[in-house]
Amino acid sequence: MTALTTVPLTADLVHGALELEPTPGGGLLPHRLPAWARAQNIDPMLALNEAQPSGVRIVARTTARVVELEALVTRRALAGAPARAVGSVDLVLDGQVVDGAPVPHGDLLTTDVATGASELARGGPGTVRFALPPGEKRVELWLPHQENVELLALRADAPLDPVKRGEAPRWVHHGSSISHGSNAVRPTGTWPAVAAQLAGLDLVNLGFGGSAVLDPFVARAMRDTGADLLSLKVGINIVGGDLMRRRVLGPALHGFLDTIREGHPSTPLLVVTPVLCPIHEDVPGPGAIDPAALGEGRLVFTATGDPAEVAAGKLTLHVVREELTRVVEQRRATDPHLHLVDGLGLYGAADAVRLPLPDALHPDPETHRLIGERFAEQVFGPGGTLAR
Repeated sequence: MTALTTVPLTADLVHGALELEPTPGGGLLPHRLPAWARAQNIDPMLALNEAQPSGVRIVARTTARVVELEALVTRRALAGAPARAVGSVDLVLDGQVVDGAPVPHGDLLTTDVATGASELARGGPGTVRFALPPGEKRVELWLPHQENVELLALRADAPLDPVKRGEAPRWVHHGSSISHGSNAVRPTGTWPAVAAQLAGLDLVNLGFGGSAVLDPFVARAMRDTGADLLSLKVGINIVGGDLMRRRVLGPALHGFLDTIREGHPSTPLLVVTPVLCPIHEDVPGPGAIDPAALGEGRLVFTATGDPAEVAAGKLTLHVVREELTRVVEQRRATDPHLHLVDGLGLYGAADAVRLPLPDALHPDPETHRLIGERFAEQVFGPGGTLAR
């Protein structure tokens, strides 16, 4: 067996992260928000989810025949709910997904929905190992998109040369748990990853479960990140969290877009309206886990708001789409590089008949692929928003 050499885990090997935090154990923790932005956040959910490396991957050119990654993953579970699929490290060779394997062992953080208390069971680090074909190739190791991943060691039997950023247009996208990849079973199967692969884009995925709520620090992070394309998919978390009223949504969106434009005055910028979510189309938040379904061992979400309050300013997805459309149409008078993408064209009523949301909120793996394919086609295909 050929001896493997430890390869230093430098920032130029890790794509899709905005920061790598050294850990007490000598590893690196990828973050999708920089430290200054994390310091302005008070939400534990966002703190957990921005450290889950959706879209983060190790990228190199090499003639190696073997590569392995040692990491400590922390998986999450809800007490009484079905176990989430174990995440994988996906191997992509010259742009094609060819293999995938979970990191063995790992810690498990279990949360009680009723009390909010969490319990951590230690499992320790593990190593994934891939055999590679001969010759020079571009190797990408996509990290599990819904597991915290502490990178401990990277090893190979030949040098791993960093791939310079800029070989492909860089796409910085912000969205909710749907963009983060909830219910996708592998990191290359989230809809942004699918779209990026089809369109040949270098993805920076700022999709944060439960946290696409127009936080100003996220806008500043997008402003300060180099990009050839930017997009914002917003609505479901604002409605589900019952966080805004109609009076606030429009000005908040204007402010978010203004901040992005400070750093990207003419970069194509897409505002994507919400995909269909039947429970919140005409019923406001807050959203909640259905306790009856949870008692049966199923995870299902429901809307608990009163539709009668919409007239007083409460938000539904229908109202959000109206406001997003209004703001984009207004701004396009002076910003020709701002575009609207209709989320119902990515996943709409007819799709929900064939591919219903399994938990009433998040798409399944087939639907993630469908949304990604449609996004790539509607944005970059013939007659698309940014047709090439």
